[in-house]
Amino acid sequence: MLEEQLLDPHHHDRQAFTCGVAELDDYLHRFAVQQSKKGIAVVRVLVDTNIPRTILGYYSLSAAQIDVVQMDERAQHKLPRYPVPCFRLGRLATHSAHRNRGLGRLLIGCAVERCLQAKKHVAAYALVVDAKGTDAKSFYEYYGFTPCRDNPLTLYLPLGT
Repeated sequence: MLEEQLLDPHHHDRQAFTCGVAELDDYLHRFAVQQSKKGIAVVRVLVDTNIPRTILGYYSLSAAQIDVVQMDERAQHKLPRYPVPCFRLGRLATHSAHRNRGLGRLLIGCAVERCLQAKKHVAAYALVVDAKGTDAKSFYEYYGFTPCRDNPLTLYLPLGT
């Protein structure tokens, strides 16, 4: 059974994780624990409960803001004219050995659910992500993210009311 968990450096095997994107692998191997401890990001991992040390995928969340002028016109009309509070999906990756199993979709769903729960306590309009290239951009657009006006590799997903 698949389960989302907080990254635990004593329990999860970070060094065995590889997604094929050096920046994303390096983040999990070297920086995820530090950033979690410092309150910069919360890192959650996806594991199979039968092999709980093996990380199938991960994502990180943190606070963010986005200037309303970066959003589409529909959003601009209903939002104030100053930076809008958001959550940032800083990193998202799936293990290369487990591609094409829908884990990326599952991780986005988990991240959105976490944001919706947090939104009950701290206001935020959207989930923002900085895509690592055009393939990643297409992936996020497929799941409803909208590119920002001045930087199309930064996308946002309104979290609803």
